Amino acid sequence: MNIHEYQAKELLQKFGAATPAGKVAGTAEEAEQIARELGTNALVVKAQVHAGGRGKGTFANGFKGGVHLVKSPAEAREVAAKMLGQTLVTHQTGAAGRVVNKVLIAVSVEIEREIYFAVLLDRATAAPLIVASTEGGVEIETVAEKSPEKIMREPIDPLAGLRPFQTRKLAKQLGFKSDQIKPAAKLFAALYRTFIESDCSMVEVNPLVVTKKGEVLALDAKFNFDDNALYRHPEIAAMRDTAEEDPREVEASKHGLNYIGLDGNIACLVNGAGLAMATMDIIKFYGGSPANFLDVGGGATEEQVTEAFKLLISDENVKAILVNIFGGIMKCDIIAQGIINAVKAVKLPVPLVVRLEGTNVDAGKKLIAQSGLAVIAADDLADAAQKVVKAAEGKS
Repeated sequence: MNIHEYQAKELLQKFGAATPAGKVAGTAEEAEQIARELGTNALVVKAQVHAGGRGKGTFANGFKGGVHLVKSPAEAREVAAKMLGQTLVTHQTGAAGRVVNKVLIAVSVEIEREIYFAVLLDRATAAPLIVASTEGGVEIETVAEKSPEKIMREPIDPLAGLRPFQTRKLAKQLGFKSDQIKPAAKLFAALYRTFIESDCSMVEVNPLVVTKKGEVLALDAKFNFDDNALYRHPEIAAMRDTAEEDPREVEASKHGLNYIGLDGNIACLVNGAGLAMATMDIIKFYGGSPANFLDVGGGATEEQVTEAFKLLISDENVKAILVNIFGGIMKCDIIAQGIINAVKAVKLPVPLVVRLEGTNVDAGKKLIAQSGLAVIAADDLADAAQKVVKAAEGKS
């Protein structure tokens, strides 16, 4: 789950991380009022969408840039009016762009230095890891490619946590001056506390800045959360903005389905994430293009399978569907009956290829064969992939 920048700042402030003052506005009038409340003429107006590259983006109305420095409440209102309700296109949104429903009005700061700082989960050690660099304001992938020696890694003992000597060491390695060591260490500790107590998989601050006044601030932050732990954080789960997500993915989540939309024309319905990945790979191998990743899980119900089919055919690009099921926990005959009932319920407008394997596979295949439905049976995964690619091309 992603959250907006203004929500990230609220979360950082909750854990004592220093960040510039600001509030979110949904109208131009609110933007002006917030600007007045901040009591300064050094302001920034930032479009709130789940995408990077906002500063270099373009709005559908021709307005350039999703981040603007302004010098008065009136100017904040004027800029907000040009952003709100408009579609912002950046290199991360794709050509469709994202509609801006909120803007952040914040105090702007004069930046002297920019730092990259992130706390993430190192899957190799199953422990938290701090990744930092003096090259802030730049994508960390670019730094890793061009200047890998400028990236610092500090592993953290999950039991001991981030210790004071580690925060001071990092501050020195990152070139903070002696009078900045203490506030930098305090900010690092607050970011780590945010990571742990919010059950994050990543907290990335880019840039973490030193202002010309010597302040050490988290200027912008991105969060990734462990979805499996969100039940412990209803206040974070409430931050979800479904308007920023693919409507198909939102609908899938309502039914306990793991779905990610892609741009191909062959829909996939599979039980198990690994099998779903393999299915997508073999479709590509035989010249096809997957329209989605869809894992119905090992214990899918008939209702879930029906909803999955509805989701697949809602994509107008889909020309064929491949169902690839391995009957392990669930038996193939039960799965087959669920597929039959689901297909009858949704009246599929495109060819359907079904490959079953596992417990009671013969009984499952027999049910499908006797169903009277126009289902293309496949003997194995390679056979299924070849048949669905041909079906998508309009070949028998």
